[in-house]
Amino acid sequence: MNSGNPPQQTRPDQGPPPTDKTKMAIAAVLLMIPIVALLWVPSYAKADPELFGFPFFFWYQFLWVFICSALTWTAYRLTLSARGKGSRPAGEDR
Repeated sequence: MNSGNPPQQTRPDQGPPPTDKTKMAIAAVLLMIPIVALLWVPSYAKADPELFGFPFFFWYQFLWVFICSALTWTAYRLTLSARGKGSRPAGEDR
């Protein structure tokens, strides 16, 4: 039975939307920065310098929560920019 909606027409020859590969590569690098920084434990496995009584080990990792958020947001915006105007759904905020 047909519910009254026409079937979705897809064009197999259309392919993926054009993407700026340079911006996507920059976004990937931004997402890799916190992974590499936090996996390199010897760089921050120490007690000094302390900040408000917290050893370096703890406040360094907590600082990365904010840095990672900023890098993730930047990578997201770069990805939206790289995919161009035509790939976003109508009404989505820029």
